[in-house]
Amino acid sequence: MAYEPIWMADPSKLNKVELQKIEKDGLDVIRTIIEQYATEGYDAITEDDMNRFKWAGVYEQKPKDGHFMMRVRINSGVMTSAQARALAEIGQLYGRGLIDVTTRQAIQYHWLRVENLPDIFKRLEAVGLYSFEACGDCPRTIVGNPLADIDPDELMDTTALVNQVNDFFLLNRDFSNLPRKYKMSISSNIYNSGHAEIQCLAFTPATKVIDGQEVLGFHAWVGGGLSAKPHLAKQLDMFVRPEEVLKVAIGVTTIYRDYGYREKRHHARLKFLMADWGPEKFKDKLIELIGDMPSLGEDKTIGWKAAYFDGVHPQKQQGLNYIGLSVPVGRLNSEELIELARISDEYGDSTIRTTVSQNIILSGVPDAKVEAALQEKVFERLTPNPGHFMSRTVSCTGNEFCNLAVVETKKRAVSVAEYLDAHVELDEEVRIHFIGCPNACGQKHIADIGLQGALVKTPEGMVDAFDLAVGGILGPNAQFNTTLKGRVKGDDVAPVLAQLILFYKENRSPEETFNQFVNRVGAAAFQEKLTEILAS
Repeated sequence: MAYEPIWMADPSKLNKVELQKIEKDGLDVIRTIIEQYATEGYDAITEDDMNRFKWAGVYEQKPKDGHFMMRVRINSGVMTSAQARALAEIGQLYGRGLIDVTTRQAIQYHWLRVENLPDIFKRLEAVGLYSFEACGDCPRTIVGNPLADIDPDELMDTTALVNQVNDFFLLNRDFSNLPRKYKMSISSNIYNSGHAEIQCLAFTPATKVIDGQEVLGFHAWVGGGLSAKPHLAKQLDMFVRPEEVLKVAIGVTTIYRDYGYREKRHHARLKFLMADWGPEKFKDKLIELIGDMPSLGEDKTIGWKAAYFDGVHPQKQQGLNYIGLSVPVGRLNSEELIELARISDEYGDSTIRTTVSQNIILSGVPDAKVEAALQEKVFERLTPNPGHFMSRTVSCTGNEFCNLAVVETKKRAVSVAEYLDAHVELDEEVRIHFIGCPNACGQKHIADIGLQGALVKTPEGMVDAFDLAVGGILGPNAQFNTTLKGRVKGDDVAPVLAQLILFYKENRSPEETFNQFVNRVGAAAFQEKLTEILAS
């Protein structure tokens, strides 16, 4: 290592995984996979190296029978049609045609085998993509504005910045051993498309008058994260010019690497260090590393649209449009992705964009081609005009493949959304997020209605159930949702949600959003309604 690992001063205070990382850097497993395990097979993989597989972007999937999940990094979610075809072909060859879009704009596979991984790595690299460090205790996929360079609502194109920061950290052994996962976002969209408040480090649009000139730049947010103990990121009192984004990112990451907690895995995310230090102390330490920075400028984030873009919308380039498609709970197949690549080439700019809402955007479609494009058969399912509930439903992987999840989520989420679209008429989209365990990959804390999987005992045995939470939102008034008492059996979720949403519909003020209604009547009103429903 090129730096001094100061946390190794007292190894007795390090958890088991930290000792494993000292013995062998996570990045070293990539070579081990290629040179050893791809030949010797699944049974040869040691327990310690199985944990290190995350640095290759790979997890062992349920039921631990030799199959793996893989995530592929997609910077800001922006890929070429050629990259999309390569991803689709890998899915066809090795992943049973299954393609998932994640809440970090990544592409996720299932059903891979260790023997396949070297060829997959080669196919990805051939089109400029990587799975490396999409998982693990390292800087992961950088979330950004999926509309970068075409967005009428962005202060600047952040494509080059995201690529610069990604290229610096990717496979950089100075930062491949962090205390836990580390998530960044960089976006200049005024509607917070990078979900800044739930990132370890985020950059959001800002301006500042410096020497009489208005300068476009960013504000920095540090210490956000979800899981069992969610934290909203704190804003640092500094204005960051575009050319200083990488410097700030290196400084923040260095602080986390050197001072982050490594004793307990469940208390190691950057959010815990920020909670203990506070933004003032954190900024002081950062300034020690990177030098003086200007104080805060003017925030340019004016709201939050939860990164939803369905429908046809004009780009900032006159005469061009983007088409936002709904991908139900982020799941599509290789054939559909190949079709989207063809349509992107035929009608658009050969660019496909994934979103943190698990959806897809096709860009660069001229006015004269929009109507013809919309007639393509693949848009019957991946529609730009989805039902209100299906369009705003997000789900984690669930126990179909995830070893941590206690309930199935994706099929459940689709069935609930279909039920609500069939039984509830509403002119307002209500965001519903499903998660199968406390790790919250489906980001239930920021949903209008968040559902976390659990199990309940019945006379017939243990059955799937969910805890409900209401009122989450990001942006200028960011807050996590409030969990209600009363566990709802899985088969009852759809009708229970219908009654809660009708309670909102029947009592809201004109044009009042679900979040505004929750804030006005209080979570206690929803608690009373839920208790009444469950007792009936």
